[in-house]
Amino acid sequence: MSSLSLAVRDSSTMLRRNLLHARRYPSLTLNLLLTPIVLLLLFVYVFGDVMSAGIGGAGADRSAYVAYLVPGILLMTIGGTTVGTAVSVSNDMTEGIIARFRTMAIHRGSVLTGHVVGSVLQAVLSVVLVGAVGVAIGFRSTDATVLEWLAAFGLLTLFALALTWIAVGMGMVSPNAEAASNNALPLIFLPLVSSAFVPLDAMPGWFRPIAEYQPFTPAIETLRGLLLGTGIGNNGWLAVAWCLGLTVLGHRWSKRLFDRDPR
Repeated sequence: MSSLSLAVRDSSTMLRRNLLHARRYPSLTLNLLLTPIVLLLLFVYVFGDVMSAGIGGAGADRSAYVAYLVPGILLMTIGGTTVGTAVSVSNDMTEGIIARFRTMAIHRGSVLTGHVVGSVLQAVLSVVLVGAVGVAIGFRSTDATVLEWLAAFGLLTLFALALTWIAVGMGMVSPNAEAASNNALPLIFLPLVSSAFVPLDAMPGWFRPIAEYQPFTPAIETLRGLLLGTGIGNNGWLAVAWCLGLTVLGHRWSKRLFDRDPR
């Protein structure tokens, strides 16, 4: 069997293992999924009228804010889902299964590949579920072409891949699952200080750079442009650059940690 065939076979086995774990222990995924749904409903039905007036002007109804909010919530969903990846990787590193895998005749990179692919699939599924909630409460994207929908899906998948590799590294450096969950909190916190909930030009001058110069804001603005027909500007290139940079950084970091002597 060639090296490529071995890698594909063992990665598929590890992917099935991680998907089975997610199916048997769904509570973590469900808890992380509830956060963006609750925030979506809270901001739409509690603050929606006020926020719509601020974004669309006097007389704008709640639908204006629903359209503005949903793209940011979708990316926030990805950040929340990858916290579960950090916890899962930390459990594997501390409970001895990785040491067992090291003694077996399996492709060395398949363990991390299984975690990453499984997490990306879960993130995409979570985005679909949250997106369905958004559609149910009034989100519409009538002007987006098929190509723009495909580009939006590609951006969401690439963003999930980038954050997953970062979450894998966070899980590997954490001494236990609780620490892994805490270390991955920035993946949930950063969307809260991005343009997900309010436009950049509505923020105080001292705070705007914090929201502007981070990975979530250009990704959110690009997704809004693709789905709603608003201007994208340089945000598209910035979003792709952030995704590629974080993917490379997370991959190199995780691989270096995995190649160290086991704990």
